[in-house]
Amino acid sequence: MEQETHKKILFKYYSDYLDEVVSETMWAEIVDLEKGLFKLDNIPFFGPLIATDDLFYAEFDETEEKFMHKKTIQNSGNSIVQIAILEKGFDAIVIRDQLKAINCLSEALNETFFAAEIGKDVDYALVRSLLSEYESQEIIEFAEPCLSEKHRTDLLKN
Repeated sequence: MEQETHKKILFKYYSDYLDEVVSETMWAEIVDLEKGLFKLDNIPFFGPLIATDDLFYAEFDETEEKFMHKKTIQNSGNSIVQIAILEKGFDAIVIRDQLKAINCLSEALNETFFAAEIGKDVDYALVRSLLSEYESQEIIEFAEPCLSEKHRTDLLKN
């Protein structure tokens, strides 16, 4: 029998973007099921304080009938930014491709909203400068719900 390597975990949190409590289900790699340890394997859309590859604790919730995130234990150094397209007809793929070129993966929720993962090895100042350029032209609006210590430091260097 093939061993299960991932589980869907339920995250419940307040979203500033939506101004309400949100439930988001994300895939996580099982680190130690008995201890409830998982590593996030998804890009969060609405911004709980967690990023891809972060280690977290979850426990089985009888009411929800699935594992539920309880607390983040160890940050990976990765960050998450959210981008909302404001300009009608603007293709998000343009920005997503530019982010991909500097090693930032992204996942689209729909045509006007996507979330990007900023890997710990990426200089966040480059990302911020790219996004700020689009924001100054009122093409997008972006939020930084989960900026790692490393990426906050990148911004101070410039």
